[in-house]
Amino acid sequence: MQMNATYSSFVAVGDSFTEGMSDELPDGSYRGWADLLAARLAERTPGFRYANLAVRGKLIGQIADEQAPVAAATGADLATLVGGLNDVLRPKCDVELVCARLAEAAERIAGGCGQLVLMRSPGRHGPVLERFRPRMDQLFGFIDELAERHGAIVVDLFGADVLGDPRLWAEDRLHLNAEGHRRVAEAVWQALGHPPETDWRAPLPPYVRPGWAARRASDARFARVHLLPWIGRRLTGRSSGDGRVGAHVDATTGQAVPVVLNPLPQQD
Repeated sequence: MQMNATYSSFVAVGDSFTEGMSDELPDGSYRGWADLLAARLAERTPGFRYANLAVRGKLIGQIADEQAPVAAATGADLATLVGGLNDVLRPKCDVELVCARLAEAAERIAGGCGQLVLMRSPGRHGPVLERFRPRMDQLFGFIDELAERHGAIVVDLFGADVLGDPRLWAEDRLHLNAEGHRRVAEAVWQALGHPPETDWRAPLPPYVRPGWAARRASDARFARVHLLPWIGRRLTGRSSGDGRVGAHVDATTGQAVPVVLNPLPQQD
């Protein structure tokens, strides 16, 4: 593993976490940690190419089948793979199968790309997290095996207490907000061996809990806007990612279409 390396291309694979939800821009699109990291890497390398293939709601089998081959075909110098959490948070889950499909995706991507980065996804503090912790521990433990097998870098976001702080999560309580994504980008940046720009693990100021009425209003809005639609999708077998392709994927050919973030100077 070459630390502080200069990369000329980056491909990101995964679900909503890597797609960038919910780091929302004024035009309604999402940015997220992968876009932030790509922009920083591009500053070091003219002609830097970037492709984000991640799609919200995708399970690890879909990531392995749909995104991993496309990522491998890019031959990118750097690749990130984050997936499996959507699977383990479902009522019924075969964690061994999830690990097997994650291994397939990692092998495919590592075989076609350069440095592979894996992550233990962050988790918001609360009873939901504790309910699924045994599954998450099994999945996250397996990531270490994959890293050793492929010489991958592991970024332990789950082990960072600050990323469980509700103030770094969006209103939907499922995705990081802009500050959460900024910290993840910094975490990966440092894991690649680059000098720190900020302390991504720094705790937030002491939390002042809202009053009872404010909490109940927040809970009601969360249930109406986010929870009930999520339950509806589960009952009907739909996903928020149905019909979507990655931001840098050609919907017709299914191939990656990397963007050049730092164009080479034009020759006279």
